[in-house]
Amino acid sequence: MKVGRPNKEGRWAWRLTGFVTLCVYIFMFAPIVATVILSFNASMFGGFPMTGFSLQWYGKLMANEAVLAAFRTSLWIALVTAVVTTAIGVVTSFALVRFEFPGKQTLSTLVILPALVPETILGVGLLVLIKAVDQPRTMLLLVLGHILLAVPYVVLITQARMVGIRRVYEEAALSLGASRFSSFREITLPLLIPAVVAGALLAFTISFDNTSASLFWRPAGVETMPTQILSMLKISISPEINALGTVMILVTVGIPLIGGLILQSLTRLKRRDEPKEEAR
Repeated sequence: MKVGRPNKEGRWAWRLTGFVTLCVYIFMFAPIVATVILSFNASMFGGFPMTGFSLQWYGKLMANEAVLAAFRTSLWIALVTAVVTTAIGVVTSFALVRFEFPGKQTLSTLVILPALVPETILGVGLLVLIKAVDQPRTMLLLVLGHILLAVPYVVLITQARMVGIRRVYEEAALSLGASRFSSFREITLPLLIPAVVAGALLAFTISFDNTSASLFWRPAGVETMPTQILSMLKISISPEINALGTVMILVTVGIPLIGGLILQSLTRLKRRDEPKEEAR
């Protein structure tokens, strides 16, 4: 009896844990699923049961110039953020892992700090600073804000990969007469490619999907995709919002998934080529 009781209690504990986990997932993903389904509803009034299947809201969305302008704005901001953040993240992680210099711990803390501070607090704080120095909100400041938010994640990803790259490869290249830059370009950077791609995709997603910081830092009259959705919600709950939300879901979830599949394919091809190179 004493032996069987813990097993029974353990089973109930696992069942309770599974039930709570299932409820959490339903709470998180049920609104997303409902948004995607209702974006194809033929009725103007969103709700179940659906009156029919239609793509009219996507057609109206493509004809909405405000939405298209917001999409273009978010797209180029996210692209600039991904490129600049990836460059900063690679250089910073290389310096933090490979070199010892005064203030290294301070620099590491400052780089990671934006990820530890809630975006709302950071957005309000920078907005107050902008007002204090009498600096108008511009697109440049908005892009810099997105870069500030994305840098910590790129640094963490590339730094984790950099730690796993052995120094002997770089030291061998340096001993054969290669410069530090050539060694980084020809040896370290190719080994960092998976982390570089992952960091760039994550930075793009963070920038494209950013809401709270964009609300505080965007110039007057400029809308990004998240702020455009909020402005549309203030007027009325139109089925176009469901279509726009579905597009956002596809972009923010689809891009990392596609990037992951590409990385897996490249990794498999590289592993297949390694035995051939060793045979030669």
